[in-house]
Amino acid sequence: MPSQLADAMRLKVDGLDYAILATYFVVVLGIGFAARRSIRTSLDFFLSGRSLPAWVTGLAFVAANLGATEILGMAANGAQYGLYTVHWYWIGAIPAMVFLGIVMMPFYYGSKVRSVPEFLLQRFGPSSHLLSSVIFSISSVLIAGVNLYALAIVMKALLGWSLWLSIVVAAAFVLAYILAGGLSSAIYNEVLQFFVILAALIPLTVVGLKRVGGWGGLSDSLNESHGHDFTTAWGGTGIGSSNPLGANWLTIVLGLGFVMSFGYWTTNFAEVQRALSAKNLSAARRTPLIAAFPKIFIPAVVVIPGLIAAVVEPNLGKGDLQYNDAVPLLMGQLLPNGVLGIAVTGLLAAFMAGMAANISSFNTVFTTDIWQPYIKPRMADAYYLKVGRVVTVAGVLIGIGTAFIASSFTNIMAYLQTLFSFFNVPLFVTFILGMFWKRMSPAAGFWGLLAGTVAAMVNYFWLYKGGVIAIPSDQGANFVSSIVAFVVGIAVSVAVTFLTRPKPAEEIEGLVYGTRSAGMDAAPEAGDEKWYRRPALLGWSAIILAAGCYLPFWA
Repeated sequence: MPSQLADAMRLKVDGLDYAILATYFVVVLGIGFAARRSIRTSLDFFLSGRSLPAWVTGLAFVAANLGATEILGMAANGAQYGLYTVHWYWIGAIPAMVFLGIVMMPFYYGSKVRSVPEFLLQRFGPSSHLLSSVIFSISSVLIAGVNLYALAIVMKALLGWSLWLSIVVAAAFVLAYILAGGLSSAIYNEVLQFFVILAALIPLTVVGLKRVGGWGGLSDSLNESHGHDFTTAWGGTGIGSSNPLGANWLTIVLGLGFVMSFGYWTTNFAEVQRALSAKNLSAARRTPLIAAFPKIFIPAVVVIPGLIAAVVEPNLGKGDLQYNDAVPLLMGQLLPNGVLGIAVTGLLAAFMAGMAANISSFNTVFTTDIWQPYIKPRMADAYYLKVGRVVTVAGVLIGIGTAFIASSFTNIMAYLQTLFSFFNVPLFVTFILGMFWKRMSPAAGFWGLLAGTVAAMVNYFWLYKGGVIAIPSDQGANFVSSIVAFVVGIAVSVAVTFLTRPKPAEEIEGLVYGTRSAGMDAAPEAGDEKWYRRPALLGWSAIILAAGCYLPFWA
């Protein structure tokens, strides 16, 4: 980054800002060491002993997703693609979160699995289990690296810290509080981080809107510079039409709204792990449903700053000024001291939430799904608790390395979506068929998952990057890759199923929809039967509210 650009983005932080940042670090570490007292078994370390209330797991669920990659990446999307970015929330998150809570959590929680791959072990067998475990482990450390790189962008641009210093210092703090308190520490810190993040983003949005003349002034400026469709959700998305996103309504609805969205929210263990730590099935089902309501309104403080940055800095995305710099740029230009400290702390909290979610899911999957069953089985519980802590250190170190992979992408959200199309979509195909089709065989689970993963990679690296097919943008290519992975995964799974033998009916009892032990009809526990806690009411309310949010920005 040229020195002139670096100086323009550098915050003039003072003692008050550093004091706020230091106070936050002390509180985070304090929560970690306080949670340490509750860690007695591996279940306590990996799943908080399945003891947390729904409101805690619900806020942690949305905070785990609201990492630095979400803030920097979705703001970058807002600056690059405009209001089309709201699709990642209202159609690309809410329906899938509702589906997870109402339909899939009874299978996950009722089977008492410790991880998402462990469900595949019960449903299909060791081959699918090991393959999915490896996929989860790789994707977790890759995404953890994205969070590290996102933090480095902020620290280097705003505080002048070097890339290495930013990564190592932040990684050390995440490592410290996860090692101390396990998942409980991560979750309770995520609840704190959720409110710190909002305290940082709300002032940035308000001051930014005031700078550009409110929503009316922002819309007028963007319409003039980018065209009317830039400030609409569906304008210009007809098949054959062109738009900044490089996608039409069909690829948005199918690629993002169904395949990619459901693939991420229903199989991503970094999110599902929060629900699995809830105290009972009712609380587990309500976890993603509670999270859906704040998720609906997150675009107001994430996407809008990206739009503001597109007006404040017209050269964003050109030369050395990347779309990833949208939020740091606004912070450097708009926020006074004191508020700067809160903003920097908020971004740091976002990074820590995102990385902690992925590191805690990595240590759980690697320990319980790879090390314990295939490398060192039948050891004492204390041994696996120790392994979990060692794997946590390894995950953080690997994440430091993968941070530099993310640095090659000018829009880190595009990179994340690429990873989701590779790993999460094929997993979703295997899960959804396995949960609703009794006939699906163990061999189909393995080959369908493998074929879907390979197909997505072939589409992206050979067909898209190799220039065989023309797709206007990386995000458009990700939507297509997701659809390809979905179709190939289904086709291979169906074909292999009819050529191989399924599991006996008694071995899939409680693992497939319609079997009497699946937990779908379980009576709510005492205190959970009240009308406002009913999953169906919460779920449909969130979907209706999300659909209503589209109306002012339809076209």
